[in-house]
Amino acid sequence: MTVLNQDAVNKATLRKTRQCLQKTCTVETLKKRIPIIDWLPKYKTEYFIQDVIAGITVALTAIPQGIAYAVIAGLPPEYGLYASLTAGLVYVFFGSCHNVTVGPTAIVATMTGKYVADYSADFAVLTAFLSGIFIFVMGILNLGFLVEFISMPVISGFTTAAALQIAASQLKAYFGLNGTSGSYFLESIQNFVTHINSAKLWEAVLSSATVIMLVLLKKMGHGCKRTDGFVKQMRWFLSLSRNAIVVIIGMIIAYILKVTLHTEPVLLIGDIGSGLPKFGVPPFSTVVGNQTYNFREMVEVLGVQSAVIPVIAILETIAIAKAFAVGGRIDATQEMIAVGLCNIFGSFGQSMPITGSFTRTALNHVSGVKTPAGGLTNVLILFVALTSLTSAFYYIPKASLAGLIITAMFFMIDYEMFGRLWRNGMKDFVLMLVTMLISLFVGLEYGIIAGIVLEALSLLYYVARPSLEVNRMQYEKGDVMVLTLCENMSYCAAEHLRKKIMDTSAISNNIPIIIDGTSLRRVDYTVTYNLMSIIKDLDETHHILLMNFSVELKKLCLNIDLGLESKFVYAASPKELTEALPKEV
Repeated sequence: MTVLNQDAVNKATLRKTRQCLQKTCTVETLKKRIPIIDWLPKYKTEYFIQDVIAGITVALTAIPQGIAYAVIAGLPPEYGLYASLTAGLVYVFFGSCHNVTVGPTAIVATMTGKYVADYSADFAVLTAFLSGIFIFVMGILNLGFLVEFISMPVISGFTTAAALQIAASQLKAYFGLNGTSGSYFLESIQNFVTHINSAKLWEAVLSSATVIMLVLLKKMGHGCKRTDGFVKQMRWFLSLSRNAIVVIIGMIIAYILKVTLHTEPVLLIGDIGSGLPKFGVPPFSTVVGNQTYNFREMVEVLGVQSAVIPVIAILETIAIAKAFAVGGRIDATQEMIAVGLCNIFGSFGQSMPITGSFTRTALNHVSGVKTPAGGLTNVLILFVALTSLTSAFYYIPKASLAGLIITAMFFMIDYEMFGRLWRNGMKDFVLMLVTMLISLFVGLEYGIIAGIVLEALSLLYYVARPSLEVNRMQYEKGDVMVLTLCENMSYCAAEHLRKKIMDTSAISNNIPIIIDGTSLRRVDYTVTYNLMSIIKDLDETHHILLMNFSVELKKLCLNIDLGLESKFVYAASPKELTEALPKEV
């Protein structure tokens, strides 16, 4: 009999497995998980020009930004281009939102930078690999909902702190100071104050001119679209290409100064590795100085804090995809899978960690991109840049990149959020401020963790202390005390409910107490047990009624104490119930 039962179980298991595989291995699922299979056969020739224009526009920003973000991470400049190249190519195949452009970003770069500064570039590549695995697994397991527990004030505080920290780290290059750029906000400010006397005139002039030019070019494009007349169309294109324009002008100035003065009065990026990245297995061991680190030791160096990097990558990507997706509808699972694969494959090509880029995605969108094929143009231009233009990149002034980065950071701060929260939500304002201050003065990873913990404690407080209204109502037949329960009552609110009932009974002076459960939808055993116990304790001294409890909740209560069935009453309102009560009650 046991063998027969076991055979039946095995057959049922095989049947369920077969059904699951049939549902999974379908054309629809394949198109969902490899979107290029879906959109490529539908590609129209009229999309080509718009995709090419969008790809060129994005590439003109991706090149200087990629170099700048590699510098922020303390990596050789070409690593930023490697990241945009490999990630861009992978996203064409697996990305679900045609507007999104992936690559290195300022926040992820600065969080990666501390490992590079203290160790080597191999740690950045390994971070990309591990982040990719983390994000990919979260996508496969549909765990994207977890990022919804991070609120807007926490995100705003974190991004503000990150922007200020990145901007502070560029003060050294902005003024050409001696010393270090600093790994933390206070360290950067301290270096700035200590070495301000070493500031160089040419550096400050060039970086300031870069900032001014970026602001003017940004304003030049206001009110202009790609479909406008020739003049406005040129203003639109120049505005979108402003990052590339200021870097090219800086390169020309640096080259002219070197030729005429036979010296380099401004600090330059210098030699950039030419050619494509060296493809191979990510560095699972490395040598720093005279010490060899195996994989386990490298992971120990990265520590638990490195888990914040993939979380930030997920947040950025999903937020950007939601902002630019048609109708705001996105496949969050697929986006996580795509970004995970971008990091995994990228780590085989010397890539730093990547995520969705808001700036480049916005450019892609306004440039009229129609399909992910626009990313192929971007990849092609990056390919040409890496194979043919690296010698020209030698003349990129560090001051120009510093001005570009600082300008981008101050545009990244949501100034209006401070005012809105100050006027309308002091709790959220404090939460944002605490997150920002801890991020600035302790560390970005600690700041966002602190913000999440504080938000969770706030949620727990409101669950443990739900709103319970107590009102004294006067009617013709007498007064009643009405205690209105909220929609959900969990076990941690049991003592709070007991205290409310006791306080109400203390001031009721033999006035009937009505516990209104009209809005109550969910209650657990602990709350129910406490409620029944206190009603039983007060039964001899107070007239307590339970109004409009649902059938399920009443059944739960009576399972605890069947003798209290007479306490349950139903009425449209406390007034109606009061009129039905005997006058002497």
